Amino acid sequence: MITRFEELDWQETPIGELTLRRRTEPAVGQEIYEVKLGDEYLMSSLFTVAEEELSNLGLAAVDGDELSVLVGGLGLGYTAVAALRDDRVASLTVVDRLGAVIGWHRKKLLPVSAELVDDPRTTLVEDDFFALVRAAPAEGRRGYSAILLDVDHSPRHQLDPTHSDLYTAAGLLALDRHLAAGGVFALWSDDPPDDEFMVEMHAVFDDAVAHVVDFANAVTGGTSSNTVYVARSRGASAPPVGGSQKSAS
Repeated sequence: MITRFEELDWQETPIGELTLRRRTEPAVGQEIYEVKLGDEYLMSSLFTVAEEELSNLGLAAVDGDELSVLVGGLGLGYTAVAALRDDRVASLTVVDRLGAVIGWHRKKLLPVSAELVDDPRTTLVEDDFFALVRAAPAEGRRGYSAILLDVDHSPRHQLDPTHSDLYTAAGLLALDRHLAAGGVFALWSDDPPDDEFMVEMHAVFDDAVAHVVDFANAVTGGTSSNTVYVARSRGASAPPVGGSQKSAS
């Protein structure tokens, strides 16, 4: 008898019941890893294109070598591993509020966990990303070359209402203090490009672009889309942020 669903972990967390499960997806004939928060689906290994493009588009906009990268939100690990595949990345710090998620990867429960945790450039930190960027950077600390964020569903739909301040000009200014001169901020969103959020982005950053990332949806048989916002700190002049995907500014 074939078991279609296998629960790999269940934990109570400050934001609800968190479940990691593995199942067989008939539409693609392969095992899929999924994360649920209560009854809500957070992420699936069936759809990773946009999570990887968060790293690819964000780092493509960064000049130079020996890059220091901060990822907010570990999840299934695809954003972090995509960053590690850029040879210019010298250090990768991944911050996640949920120790359970970090534990999954340290136990190597997920498809990319070994690649992530066995890389000496990786540091996994259990902390609140939003609290970290609200606080001033430590004196003398070098800013990050890139900050890549994938926690909330979108600037309008947050997992926790305390996150909402980040998506204002004041919150983005606080985050910008943690970027090096000319550093890049990139954000994943499940919603289409948000004109009101772009106003906030333009108020703080240069070259703000909303990339629409399309990907095949094997379940529906159609095409789905996410958005990746990319913008550059005004600490230094740099060429405009570009990309091969559709974009809206």
